[in-house]
Amino acid sequence: MTTPPDGPPELSDEDTKLVVLARGALARAETSTSAAVRDGDGRTYAGAPVAAQTLSLTGLQVAVATALSSGARSFEAAVLVNGSLDDPGLATLAEFGAGAYAVLTDGSGHPVGRQDVG
Repeated sequence: MTTPPDGPPELSDEDTKLVVLARGALARAETSTSAAVRDGDGRTYAGAPVAAQTLSLTGLQVAVATALSSGARSFEAAVLVNGSLDDPGLATLAEFGAGAYAVLTDGSGHPVGRQDVG
C-alpha cells in the first residue's frame, strides 16, 4: 500500500463522494465492508458483499460489475471501506482502469492508504 510518509492520503472531493456512497452501501447491507467506484465518465457505483450458496462477491466486485453492466468502459478510482488490497475486484478494476487507484478507509471513512492499481 502506498501511504505518504506524513500520514494517510488526503481525499479529493470526488473521492470523498465515493466514501459516502460506500458507507451508505455498508449501512444498507448491514455489513462490515463495502466499496464504491468512479468510472471514466465520472459516474459512481457502490456495492456491498454478496454471500449466497451459489454466489460470493466482495463489495468491490459488486460495484465494478454494476458499473460494467451499466456501460462503463474504464475506471478512475475505487474506495474500499474496511477492505484490503487482496480484494479480487482490484484485478478487474486494473483491467479497465489504466491509471486507476484504490483508497482504503477504516469503517468511519478515514483514509488509511492508497494504491495505484492500473
